[in-house]
Amino acid sequence: KNSKPKDKNNEDVKKRGAKREAKEEPEAKKQKVELEKPELSDLNFECDKTTKEGEKWNLKISSWNVAGLRAWLKKSGIDYVLKEDPDILCLQETKCPEKKLPPEVKLSGYHMYCCDSQKDGYAGVALYTKEKPLKVTYGLGIKEHDSEGRAITAEYDKFFLVATYVPNAGQGLKTLPKRMKWDENFRNYLKELDTKKPVILCGDLNVAHNPIDLANPKTNTRSAGFTQEERDNMTELLKQGFVDTFRHLYPEVTGAYTYWTFIGNARSRNTGWRLDYFVLSERLLPNLCDNVIRSKVYGSDHCPITLFLHM
Repeated sequence: KNSKPKDKNNEDVKKRGAKREAKEEPEAKKQKVELEKPELSDLNFECDKTTKEGEKWNLKISSWNVAGLRAWLKKSGIDYVLKEDPDILCLQETKCPEKKLPPEVKLSGYHMYCCDSQKDGYAGVALYTKEKPLKVTYGLGIKEHDSEGRAITAEYDKFFLVATYVPNAGQGLKTLPKRMKWDENFRNYLKELDTKKPVILCGDLNVAHNPIDLANPKTNTRSAGFTQEERDNMTELLKQGFVDTFRHLYPEVTGAYTYWTFIGNARSRNTGWRLDYFVLSERLLPNLCDNVIRSKVYGSDHCPITLFLHM
């Protein structure tokens, strides 16, 4: 007689427990996402890869779309720079004119150069470099592009470094025509530089070149960053004597992304896009040691990428 009520009580307890677990699960998931963010001190920033001739790297370049420099500073951005210790650091989407930047943005041991957008809170790129360049220029020399703060070119003894934030084709592809114009002008700009010295291009190129470069290619064929037009323009750039270093080194690696939307735990599920690149003049390939995606470094909807060269 007593067994049924006990069973019923047990069932009630189980049900209440199940409900509680169901309620608590999202919090547990949140904690799990937080726990997946490792401390910078736990990450390995060393590189033991060499050139094909066995030469060790002596030049480290890092690039990061920080989605707002002031916000990035509050998210321990400088701690990353100190840990990575790159010779050259390129930042995109700084979203802040140089005159409004807080003093802590000046980093000891680095020369800093900013290319701002005329529109406040929009685009912008910055360059930090330990060695002072021979010359620094801003933009492409084309008025319609140069008001947006999208490119810095630094000339060194052996190469040009071009740091860029490529225009997005926009929601509903409304700015795709503008993007097409940029791609053509930028390609010509890089080709012209390449006739003088080899080029190192880095930054947010706002294109996933091939299906392997994003998690959901089938559903994104008319999404900004994966239209056939943008992909074809990237192919055309590479045909002009340039190389996507990551795919040169890792042609078949999947799940290698540099951008994840903030929506829907995309980063914890690795539903991402590879939008950030190092592209080299082909004649610099013998100098290439490695290209690393720092997917465990947080602070933006993009992660940093780092290039190792022997120059």
